[in-house]
Amino acid sequence: MAHIAFIGLGHMGAPMAANLVKAGFQVKGFDLLPQLRDTAACAGVNVGSSARETVIGASVVITMLPAGEHVISVYDEVLSVADQDTLFIDCSTISVEESRIAADNAKTLGKRALDAPVSGGVVGAEKAKLTFMVGGEITDFNEALPILQAMGARVVHCGGSGLGQAAKVCNNMILGVSQIAVAEAFVLGEKLGLSHQALYDVASNASGQCWALTTNCPVPGPVQSSPANNDYQPGFSSALMAKDLGLAKQAVELSGARVTLGLYAQEMYAEFAKKGGANLDFSAIISSMRDQNGSQEN
Repeated sequence: MAHIAFIGLGHMGAPMAANLVKAGFQVKGFDLLPQLRDTAACAGVNVGSSARETVIGASVVITMLPAGEHVISVYDEVLSVADQDTLFIDCSTISVEESRIAADNAKTLGKRALDAPVSGGVVGAEKAKLTFMVGGEITDFNEALPILQAMGARVVHCGGSGLGQAAKVCNNMILGVSQIAVAEAFVLGEKLGLSHQALYDVASNASGQCWALTTNCPVPGPVQSSPANNDYQPGFSSALMAKDLGLAKQAVELSGARVTLGLYAQEMYAEFAKKGGANLDFSAIISSMRDQNGSQEN
């Protein structure tokens, strides 16, 4: 079994590392916050004293960090002490450009690198049901596959370096736009006197069916497990959606693609997060539509 170093033991990283332990891997983890190190230790993760100390002797280094600057900073800190040919797997959601910079930095010092952002949220991390979108060399992907399968239900090789992040930003752009569309439909239904349940019963069994409706329904009632039934406690926060759509915007600018709805969604979520919605589930964006329409929930 591979000796794995795991840097970043937050809401996502801690259960991911715990699932690797359950699968029989030797895992040594580190986080800057003592309470997160303690939580990971309770799950069987051997805790290191620093990021540098944690990666010494590891054959695989996994990072799950908040932003690209943190990934690049950690790589700068640990690459020189990691063994030659160590495989670095970054599961953070960062920009395509930052991902390629981190990978290039690793390769320059004789290491290997994959970008492997995830979809599935905290629940997916806890249940080992994440989807991994992986960019990098196919031989490195094949080596990493058993490790990623211990944390996820689906692992997809998307192509070369950075293309895992490309798949992630494209997917989340679809999600952000569709969540807004579903919210607008419910507000329109409210204005027309249509009940939430009636609209759900039709759209969930017709061409309007989508994840933003049938799993993350933005109104209480139709989907009992949706955040709308728990005062919009996230799931996936509006702040994180705003962040991911910001990464999509960077990718649009980098590629020169012509995109309209994705950029509009980015503006809406950035504004919603700024005005108090940051810590609410991203389905709570429906409140912005109601404010614009002067309407109330049915």
